[in-house]
Amino acid sequence: MFSRNSSRAVRQQWRLYRGLGGVTRPATTVRASRSPLSLTSPVSPHSSLPTSISRAFHASRPLLAIKPVLLADIGEGIVECEIIQWFVEPGARVEEFSPLCEVQSDKASVEITSRFAGVVKKLHYDAGEMAKVGKPFVDIDIEGDVKGEDLGAMVPPETPQKEAETKPTQAPIRSPAEETAGAQVAVLAEQETESVPKVKGKHAALATPAVRHLSKEMKVDISEIDGTGRDGRVLKEDIYKFVEGRNAAPPQAPSTQPTPTAPATGSFTSPDASTAGPQQETPVALTRTQEMMFKTMTRSLSIPHFLYADEVDFTSLVELRGRLNRVLAKSGLSDSQVGKLSYLPFIIKAVSMALYKYPTLNARVDADSASASASGKPSLVLRSQHNIGVAMDTPSGLLVPVVKNVGGLNILGIAAELARLQGLAVAGRLAPPDMAGGTITVSNIGSIGGTYLSPVVVEREVAILGVGRMRTVPAFSAVPGEEDRVVKRQVCNFSWSADHRVVDGATMARAAEVVRALVEEPDVMVMHLR
Repeated sequence: MFSRNSSRAVRQQWRLYRGLGGVTRPATTVRASRSPLSLTSPVSPHSSLPTSISRAFHASRPLLAIKPVLLADIGEGIVECEIIQWFVEPGARVEEFSPLCEVQSDKASVEITSRFAGVVKKLHYDAGEMAKVGKPFVDIDIEGDVKGEDLGAMVPPETPQKEAETKPTQAPIRSPAEETAGAQVAVLAEQETESVPKVKGKHAALATPAVRHLSKEMKVDISEIDGTGRDGRVLKEDIYKFVEGRNAAPPQAPSTQPTPTAPATGSFTSPDASTAGPQQETPVALTRTQEMMFKTMTRSLSIPHFLYADEVDFTSLVELRGRLNRVLAKSGLSDSQVGKLSYLPFIIKAVSMALYKYPTLNARVDADSASASASGKPSLVLRSQHNIGVAMDTPSGLLVPVVKNVGGLNILGIAAELARLQGLAVAGRLAPPDMAGGTITVSNIGSIGGTYLSPVVVEREVAILGVGRMRTVPAFSAVPGEEDRVVKRQVCNFSWSADHRVVDGATMARAAEVVRALVEEPDVMVMHLR
């Protein structure tokens, strides 16, 4: 009975083994290949199973020493950025937190540092290419060191000078014909060397984004310019000298078709302007700032706008600003942070105080999150801090840095932060945190020109204020008990745009009235400062 049950169990196991795809091996092969990493399982003599089955162990995958460094998210909504220049090359040794490259992100340039210490093995992008956020952009061997072949690629081979010094050289005796032929060959070699174009490396020259923007405007390849600044940095003066040298070069043979040229700065006509001839169109690639503006404004088209305009009397604010600037000049409180107050800090503070009464204007519409998708309904996300973006005109184009937590700043603190952001924007050194997290925007286009405007609401915001040019107008005096008389007033127009999906006209009008009252009576604003 026991023997029959055992034989039946063995046969069932054998059928199961064959069903799983097991392969039998001859016993001789198993014994020949037996190793400490093999096991043999005895079977019953009643079964037809081979006398020995080998099952080998396998080791786990070894840990890779080469680490791909991923390009981290450096701003809200940024999915790619341009590699401006590399500070390393394959085979170079890097330490932790040492700079790897400089990238141009959403209107700001940032230096990317290394997370590991090791040897650079591969650069996934060349200078000038677009790198994807979250994808590898450099490989680093964290366990390796600079190998012999890497050193050979980095260090030029040494010439055997000692052998040349020890062995006396004896000039061969040549005929006059041979000397003449040799001189001709030398001249031809020099001409060929001069005619060979300069080979460009994959590493771009050092320069600020403003200088790069100037080089693109003047159609100059910045890698061909030798920088005179610190660490070989290319300056604006270097570009101007390069253009002057290029223009002073001897003119080449005239082409049959004229090429259109851009008018010089400050000129109202083109030097080649003519009324005759066909229309000529010259395609010009968008700059990095224009590309980001193109994408941002395209997304803003999905927001239904409505415009609300109001006229604000700046007369009292003009007087208060003049008194405060005189106090700053006498007491020396500016400390090189704020040399002179402008009207913009007062406007920003008035907007922040109005947001406390109407927090809807400081919110954002959430229609794409997981919670909104699950419920099928959009929501309004209220935000506690007033982070007011300020549109600035810079050499690189329109930039919108953000003044954070305006509710916790006074007028002097807002002015100091504006001065800091303005200096960074002009130099092209705004960091991603300086331009992220805005909740509402103020555009002071009146400092350039224009009385009325229709600003565009930025994505993730619901309102924007456009400030027009201040002008002097005659008005009737409104002092009670006095005769009507004509007085001089300083008037400015405020133009609001709001997201009509969540902001109605009455809410916008009430909030704009609060801002108007605070600007027209700035003493009330001073009383409520914290």
